[in-house]
Amino acid sequence: MEGLIGKTSKLLGLVGGAALAVTLIGGCAYQESVDRATNAASQADAAASRAESASTSAQQAAASAQASANKVEQAAADAKAAADRAEAIAAKTETRPMTVTHRHYHRHIHHHHHAAAAGGGEPAPSAT
Repeated sequence: MEGLIGKTSKLLGLVGGAALAVTLIGGCAYQESVDRATNAASQADAAASRAESASTSAQQAAASAQASANKVEQAAADAKAAADRAEAIAAKTETRPMTVTHRHYHRHIHHHHHAAAAGGGEPAPSAT
């Protein structure tokens, strides 16, 4: 009977050891799962932060683009108003009778240079 008890004890010891090993392995696997889940949550949090930053940047770019579009629209309106004014001036000019103005241009001739050149000498001394 002692042989049977000894064999049973050994068998129970092996079974207990195996059970302990399975528990430890299961514990390690559980811890690894927790670590993976924690890591995945950290990565998801970082991705959410990056997405929020990209969203903010996109909103700022959209606001800037809208401001630029408003400036372009205003410039186009100003250009149209200037073109309309120019067209109105041109229409008034076309309907007016043409008046010719005579301008007289006077030529100033410096006689003392010509006199000196004609006489072949020096210009006459000035009385000072």
